[in-house]
Amino acid sequence: MADIIFYHNPMSRGQIARWALEEAGADYEQVLLDYGTSMKDAAYLKYNPMGKVPCIVHQTDAGEQVVTEAAAICAYLADAYPAANLAPTDAERADYYRWLFYAAGPVEQAVSARSMGWAATDPQKQGMLGFGCYDQVMDTLDGVIGDGRIYICGDRFTMADVYFGSHIDWGLMFGSIDKRPSFEAYAARLKERPAYQKAKAIDGALIAEAQAKSAG
Repeated sequence: MADIIFYHNPMSRGQIARWALEEAGADYEQVLLDYGTSMKDAAYLKYNPMGKVPCIVHQTDAGEQVVTEAAAICAYLADAYPAANLAPTDAERADYYRWLFYAAGPVEQAVSARSMGWAATDPQKQGMLGFGCYDQVMDTLDGVIGDGRIYICGDRFTMADVYFGSHIDWGLMFGSIDKRPSFEAYAARLKERPAYQKAKAIDGALIAEAQAKSAG
């Protein structure tokens, strides 16, 4: 039996967790869930009451460890598989956590709000929002990866790049973030990674298979 059971749907943020698992070199087995059916089944809700994916269940000497939320899964895997060298050094720790959680908070909120057509134009109301406004978030992102650094923590790839980079990559693909030179250059670097390519190939095949079944 694999060390990790990975609950997943290829048309979800589970793609982030897949990439993280591949980068970590984890021994995992996937369990594919469908929206509205198996995701809401009691057998899965005991792991994630939200009935959403991704979720990993890691069998350890300390017992069964359940982790949901893509950012948390990324951080957990970096610590659980130290040989992969994806966790931050002492010098990288501040940037690692700062921008990992910035992507999970303000970036996610700003992109979601824009997609839903929600916008606060009043500066006072913007001040009540964790992300302020969409343009402010885009400028902040540009400042992070447009200042000459190669990766989030500098010259070395870490697990923070899996999560932060997934937002950039998806945003460019689906038009939910601006197409800026710094974003496109950063995404291009990430796409060169073997673990990224392997993860995308697996999920791409799963999506194609599901679409073929629907068409048939």
